[in-house]
Amino acid sequence: MGSDSPRDLQWMTRALEMAELAGSRGEVPVGAVLTKDDEIVAEGHNLTVTANDPTAHAEVVVIREAAQTLGDWRLTECTLYVTLEPCAMCAGALVLSRLKRLVFGASDPKAGMVGSLGNLVQDERLNHMMEVASGTLADEAGDLLRDFFRARRGP
Repeated sequence: MGSDSPRDLQWMTRALEMAELAGSRGEVPVGAVLTKDDEIVAEGHNLTVTANDPTAHAEVVVIREAAQTLGDWRLTECTLYVTLEPCAMCAGALVLSRLKRLVFGASDPKAGMVGSLGNLVQDERLNHMMEVASGTLADEAGDLLRDFFRARRGP
């Protein structure tokens, strides 16, 4: 379930700001913030269009930046806040990064791999599992996505 803790709401609000920035730049509005010891280590948004890179999802962008900033690919004491449920690629990247905790907003029934289509980040067969909180500011995150795609489709 979602978390309504003040800390989670604070960081998810920042992730929503990143998502809004993505949308204003023509990117699908998904934003992410990665924290350690309640401080931002990295933040960003989808860059697939800007970078011409199908792997430049918000989660991957932020994981890469955090690993560089911290000088370690193991993000074992970090929490990732992302506005949309991670896809299979991103869920796999979260497992590989040894993330401690994931908090996400809106579910993704068509591509989500943290509960919707499967749950890669808590699969006991893998070498790492993480704590998950879902649904944090889900309505706000979902509205951003719906408005973005509605505007792209036109009247």
